[in-house]
Amino acid sequence: MGDSGGSVVSVDVERISFGGKEHHIQTNHGSVSVAVYGDHDKPALITYPDVALNHMSCFQGLLFCPEAASLLLHNFCIYHISPPGHELGAAPISLNIPIPSVDYLADQVADVLDFFGLGSVMCLGATAGAYILTLFAAKYRERVLGLILVSPLCKAPTWAEWFYSKMESNLLYYYGMCGLVKESLLQRYFSKEVRGCSELPESDIVQACRSFLDQRQNMNVWRFVQTMNGRYDLTEELEQLQCRTLIFVGENSEFHAGAVHMTSKLDRRYCALVEVQGCGSLVTEEQPHAMLIPLEYFFMGYGLYRPSQLDSSPRSTLSPFCISPELLSPESMGVKLKPIKTRARLEV
Repeated sequence: MGDSGGSVVSVDVERISFGGKEHHIQTNHGSVSVAVYGDHDKPALITYPDVALNHMSCFQGLLFCPEAASLLLHNFCIYHISPPGHELGAAPISLNIPIPSVDYLADQVADVLDFFGLGSVMCLGATAGAYILTLFAAKYRERVLGLILVSPLCKAPTWAEWFYSKMESNLLYYYGMCGLVKESLLQRYFSKEVRGCSELPESDIVQACRSFLDQRQNMNVWRFVQTMNGRYDLTEELEQLQCRTLIFVGENSEFHAGAVHMTSKLDRRYCALVEVQGCGSLVTEEQPHAMLIPLEYFFMGYGLYRPSQLDSSPRSTLSPFCISPELLSPESMGVKLKPIKTRARLEV
């Protein structure tokens, strides 16, 4: 592991499932928890979750999907970065510590790469986490080979969103993870079909997420909400991105319009939007199987395959220049395969 010239210190605190290990790292931009899964010699995949979630609640569904797990764990060493205070067993962050900006968190990602001695990486982020990793890609272009974004944010909050988030923040601050806050977050993550109604019970994934939210440190979640309320528009930065980008969004996601806007601003040669029918924002949990075919085609351009298609484990550096644009065409991305619907880039 790298130590970034002695500026970061890691303390390994516990073993976790699938042979992973959690590291608490003190960086130039505060402390951060990183759970590492896999062989360090493999290419790196960095993940960043949405508000109030960590890797166990945001990406577990994808990694528990056997085909997707074999694709990802066979080809990558996965580094799950938690937003400050969102890791399992996190202590409350002192109110005396300033609330970080989105730039601060993007720079923190760079510190994590420095600590582990990583060069260029693949990135997977969900909603707020997608914004942080997109900003990271804009600031450190040479360090990002590809972006996989799930229901991403890329614009500053609208007045309506800002006001709604402000109310949510006030509830978190004064009442903690109360029923209204939990329902708001579950609506953010999932479609009505899995959230249930008077005739249908909640699905298992929503029940598990509800239970997980009960274990959150309220003020730590409040801090991340405040951070994301202060985000700025990345539209101009998107036009300068040079990496391949694969965007997933549920057709029922409240962030659907933002994902379409983001796709319209990225280079049409290197970007694809996959709309997942009957799904909310958190595609990784609600319909992770819908991500498999697009991910397979996306990774093929880097020479990465599922174990059945490749005998040896990949250990070479990824090259972003070997992806053929046709691999990201609607035909290649599985437009005819339900529940996936692929939208070509919209001209503006």
